[in-house]
Amino acid sequence: MADTIKIAVCDDEKNIRSYLVSLIKKQDRECSITEYASADEYLSDGREYDLVFLDIEMESSHTDMDGMGLAGYIRNMEVRKQPIIIFVTGYEKYVYDAFDVGAFQYLVKPVDEQKFAEVFERAVRIVSEAERRKKKLVLRYGSERKVIPLSDIYYMESRNHTIVLCLKSGTMEYAAKMGDLEEELAGQFYRIHRGYLINLFHVEGYNRTEVRMANGDKLLLSRYKYDGFVQAYMNYISEESL
Repeated sequence: MADTIKIAVCDDEKNIRSYLVSLIKKQDRECSITEYASADEYLSDGREYDLVFLDIEMESSHTDMDGMGLAGYIRNMEVRKQPIIIFVTGYEKYVYDAFDVGAFQYLVKPVDEQKFAEVFERAVRIVSEAERRKKKLVLRYGSERKVIPLSDIYYMESRNHTIVLCLKSGTMEYAAKMGDLEEELAGQFYRIHRGYLINLFHVEGYNRTEVRMANGDKLLLSRYKYDGFVQAYMNYISEESL
């Protein structure tokens, strides 16, 4: 299941906020949306977002900080992650200032619905890719713990009561149960055989009896798992293409 995208809509005009929220809800994405009428409200809330729609001319109730000032403040904050900022403005003259604070894009009022959809999808793809790259497998290896990005794993093989990781850098063995890993990594990984749990991201091709991985390895595909694998793979690549 796709992660919920956390979105802030910051504009001092309620009708504009409502319109942007309605456009977001029309997109085929799982989102949580919070509205703010000023920079003060946004900053006092203290939440972190994936995506921020920000009115450049937004007035502040207690300070002189407009939308451009808020964007600069956000960029200087020490936070776990920086949001993608999309400016919403009535004036194209701000375009160069927008890029000075690392804005992803700007939309001119009145916001065109088709333009909004295009910009929104491009922004969401960046958010989704960043989240995918951050996902890691934490495992106990001897007396220490190792952290391995999921993107580095081609597949896992159950062998002699241990798990063998087939990685971009080679192989690694450690003690674990395949069933536990199958549950933990569901969505990006699929168990095509009692002995193989594969990373769907690295699938290069398949037929009814085997799956070919990006490193060239051909893995046995159980006939009992074929239909489930095809469905899981189609679901995965559909999510990736959004």
